[in-house]
Amino acid sequence: MRPSDYVRLLLLAAIWGASFLFMRIAAPVLGALPTAFFRVLLGAIGLLVILAILKTHHDFQGKFKATLILGVINSGIPFLMYSMAALMLPAGYSAILNATTPLMGVLIGSMFFNDSLTRKKAAGVLIGLLGITLLTATGPVTFTSTVVMGALACLVATSCYGAAGFLTRQWIADNGGLDAKLVAFGSQMGATLFLMPFFGVSAAVSPPASWGNAGVWLSLAALGFVCTACAYILYFRLIADIGPVRSLTVTFLIPPFGVLWGVMFLDEHLSVGHLYGGGLICLAVWFVLSKSAPKAAPQKHDPAATH
Repeated sequence: MRPSDYVRLLLLAAIWGASFLFMRIAAPVLGALPTAFFRVLLGAIGLLVILAILKTHHDFQGKFKATLILGVINSGIPFLMYSMAALMLPAGYSAILNATTPLMGVLIGSMFFNDSLTRKKAAGVLIGLLGITLLTATGPVTFTSTVVMGALACLVATSCYGAAGFLTRQWIADNGGLDAKLVAFGSQMGATLFLMPFFGVSAAVSPPASWGNAGVWLSLAALGFVCTACAYILYFRLIADIGPVRSLTVTFLIPPFGVLWGVMFLDEHLSVGHLYGGGLICLAVWFVLSKSAPKAAPQKHDPAATH
């Protein structure tokens, strides 16, 4: 990987790390479905503006339908699941479960996409999960039915992310690829179209008690324009450049940034556990991103060399 790839991974982690904070502000006020819908809608609008400013030619090369379906898998379902989890789990625990994304990517890749499961990758995933647990743990978790439902929602989301990374490479990146901005726009359009009927029925039958204040809508704007529109351009470009499994390791870096934003803006305290957890996460990223040493070729027996 090039230095610029590491920089993009860090930038993407910083942006997505803030998304858990924004969801915790919006979802309790508006509800899970409106939060997810407005996130993808604003994301699609933001990407449309970016495409217009950059004068990007809207040539999907016959892959527009694929980007729409990809959006359902990579945005529509996961965003709804995380918005639901924001009603049931602390943001720290959602971040911990979000870190199962590389694990899901490795497992799904080995099961369905002929991607090799090396010991080094498996060890990296396990070390990363341990590091994130140390980093974000704030006390014992009481496994009530609500907590279990929130955890299952997060795991559904990470399973979708794991599958979407490989589907992006198979449907989009291979055979010539496609501009990352178009992939991001098409995916958010697909997610918006997927969530729109559910949101319409929900708003008509059981609208939110309150549509929120300026702080809620600023959080939604940040979720849509920054954490979705800008972030997905970075993400799809990374998938094309470094592959799906390596791109998924961005989830190891999200919790450290969540802690950093908490220390900077919410007066949260940094503990020794954060330092230990951060060190393990760095080690895990190295395990998963670095290439394994090639196996030595077996030596042929030379009859002339026998004694």
